[in-house]
Amino acid sequence: MLRVRRASSRIAALMPELVRPYGDTRDDGKVQLSFTLPIEWSERADEAARRLVASMGFRDVQVAEGRRAASGFSFFVVYASTPQAVDLATIPPPAMRGPKMEMEEIDAYIREHVGRKIKIAGACIGTDAHTVGIDAILNMKGYKGDYGLERYAMFEVFNLGSQVSSESLMRFAKEHEIDVLLVSQVVTQKQSDVKNFTELVEILEAEHTRDHVLLIAGGPRVTNMLAAELGYDAGFGRGTLPSEVASYIATKMAERNALR
Repeated sequence: MLRVRRASSRIAALMPELVRPYGDTRDDGKVQLSFTLPIEWSERADEAARRLVASMGFRDVQVAEGRRAASGFSFFVVYASTPQAVDLATIPPPAMRGPKMEMEEIDAYIREHVGRKIKIAGACIGTDAHTVGIDAILNMKGYKGDYGLERYAMFEVFNLGSQVSSESLMRFAKEHEIDVLLVSQVVTQKQSDVKNFTELVEILEAEHTRDHVLLIAGGPRVTNMLAAELGYDAGFGRGTLPSEVASYIATKMAERNALR
């Protein structure tokens, strides 16, 4: 009986986990798309929008909203169904970040396992001027009642603000012997976030600094898997609480300290 159960478990693990969009009923594939076309709005423009979506492989295409957006431009909201599905079994799970601790626990953990304050520098790199996310993590008041890293007794925090170049951040990290770099990107047009994230890694590697810092990426579209692909130790996306970042930093710095 035990062998049968084990065989069944292996078979189940190999079976696809297909998921499709949900609208009115499960697996109906219903989606909503919105886009702009560079033409004046008219019934002809509606039909152009419908045919465009149909050419993408969608079915049951309906233009729910079409209107003039500006001179020479029209905006559309389109409902349609997709026959496609994604197999969750082919997507690797995000890396485990360890247990989440409260502020007092984190401070005590660092005192015991690291034995000194951890130096943290955070910034919005490149031309990005949006500091709401990085401030929510670093500033003392924090986010959603969760205190920011500046409030922790065992963190020494430097909030460098926005539009910080990768070269400046690298120099600051070397001059101040920074342990952790938190970099944020909100603007994503034409993958500017990926470009800036990648540039920082390349500069740190060229200056032989990459292995000396814990490198963390943040932003509303950042995932842990994307961060790993770009050469970062971790990535934190929308809704992240400061204590989640703090817990990760504490445990990772303790691991590095144990290896020395």
